[in-house]
Amino acid sequence: MIHGLHSILPHIPHYGYVLVFIVAFLNNLGLPLPGETILLGAGFVLGKTTDSLWQPVAAGTLACFLGSIGAFWLGRRLGQGGLEKIHWLHLTAERLKWPERFFKQHGAKTVFIARFIFLFPPVVANLLAGMSKMSWRTFLFYNLTGSAAYSTTYILIGYFFGKKWKQLQTWLGPTGIYLIIAALCILVLAVLFRRSLFKWWAQIKPKIKVGK
Repeated sequence: MIHGLHSILPHIPHYGYVLVFIVAFLNNLGLPLPGETILLGAGFVLGKTTDSLWQPVAAGTLACFLGSIGAFWLGRRLGQGGLEKIHWLHLTAERLKWPERFFKQHGAKTVFIARFIFLFPPVVANLLAGMSKMSWRTFLFYNLTGSAAYSTTYILIGYFFGKKWKQLQTWLGPTGIYLIIAALCILVLAVLFRRSLFKWWAQIKPKIKVGK
């Protein structure tokens, strides 16, 4: 996987940033693409090549911002009944129960917070914001700050590991490196199948509360 990332981004940087933009944009529209992974990968490769970070950060921030605006507009325009008809979103009234409770509890801040909650796909928060008829001004503020914080955080994490990769290889040895690679692969799979995890969590959470 690391060799794949290394071949995609540093040797064709302009296309690499386009790739970051496309994947992050579509991910924020609700398509099951690894948005976090592409940001981590961009940061990792740039950490190894010591290239500038501003291009992928700008591409990631803009992609998340614009994709989220699209999701917000869909929620505002269609409402829950209309969104359930968009099959690639896989949204049902049952799946939206606990996100709606979370949204009611935290309000507009959910647009910012949801990006950092693994089982809470950003698209859901943005759709709920649209469905609740949140004002455009409020949404744009939390969307912009959340997009910038999210993109910067993930790219910097990847950049740190890319920068320290040789030291990590020396400190941890082959076994430790293989464990890190395995963890990254698990992360990628978890992101790809986040919809299934989200559905599973939405089903068991009410049961957990009943058990308590």
